[in-house]
Amino acid sequence: MGGHMLFVKSAELKTGMRLAKPIYDRNGVLLYERNTKLTLSGIESVKNFGLIGLYILEPAEPVPPMTDSDIEFEKFQTMGVFSIKEDMNFIIRGRTHKGLATLVNTIVKNYGRTEKRVNFMQNIRSSEDYVYKHSVNMGILVALISNQLNLSYMEQSDVIIAGLLHDIGKISLPYEIKVKYGEYTEEDQQVVAKYVKDGINMVRADLSISQGVKQIITQYQNIVLGESEIDPDRLYIGTKIMVVADAFDSMTAMRLNVEPMSTLAAIKKLLGDDDYDQEIVEALVASVDILYPGVCIELSNQEKALVITANERNVLRPVVLTFGTNEVYDLSDKKVYQKIKISDIMRTMDNRIKVDQERLREYMIK
Repeated sequence: MGGHMLFVKSAELKTGMRLAKPIYDRNGVLLYERNTKLTLSGIESVKNFGLIGLYILEPAEPVPPMTDSDIEFEKFQTMGVFSIKEDMNFIIRGRTHKGLATLVNTIVKNYGRTEKRVNFMQNIRSSEDYVYKHSVNMGILVALISNQLNLSYMEQSDVIIAGLLHDIGKISLPYEIKVKYGEYTEEDQQVVAKYVKDGINMVRADLSISQGVKQIITQYQNIVLGESEIDPDRLYIGTKIMVVADAFDSMTAMRLNVEPMSTLAAIKKLLGDDDYDQEIVEALVASVDILYPGVCIELSNQEKALVITANERNVLRPVVLTFGTNEVYDLSDKKVYQKIKISDIMRTMDNRIKVDQERLREYMIK
């Protein structure tokens, strides 16, 4: 089960390299299937497409398993990024944006009404597309959470639009600040705050955006900027959802200088932390796939194991099978759980990308 995908930036793609992930166009039409060998014309179209790079399989590496819903999810993320980019540019220019309602309806249909958990997959981000990818992920996460909380359609679509547009001001950040990925000096922070506020004003000035959306974005950004001490009892439900979704996406995102947390580590951090509304964290836990059959994990006794049965009632306590001794531990059993817990998900064996920091830095700054 060794081997891992490599991220190769567009300028360094060579013919014959095999794709680890499918490529879609802006309408979600499949251009290249996984395992396709790149041709010269394929490389050209990737460059014209504005893709920063591709995941490539190592020479002897088999194609990693992907379920139909995983494939759908990645496809939707790609389409969502094209769509939100267009909408944001329209709003920035003060023009009418036609696509936003369509994007919101698609998010509601796919993720705001689902009974199934979603395998929330992250894709590599660059300084150029970070805001777009984060925004689409926020739209999806808040839809999943609001579905669990049984919000009305109106409340749900307000929080989805807020998730999609909350960072619109950051699109215009100067390049030298964008590439710092949050590692800001105090001076940088003041610049970022100015752009974020410009973004809030842009959204406020847009007559087609509802009052509910404007209130959530303003309140949320005031919390992020530390501009106001807000009484937790006066927070909108939408704002509380945004706080949890943002933390989860930021912790698990693949970005420069920061090793991403596994979904499990991120969930553990959110659970029991008073900064996050615990009912909303529970709704997130009920929405995403964390410890499902086939995931490789490390146990607190240093053993490596495989999840064989998920635990619907308490996601963090599944039934596992150890690799070394082939023992089965049912972590829902109190006595077993007192001795053994799950430390984390293994990085290389559950099809996560093992991020080589040097390599990543080289690709991202360009």
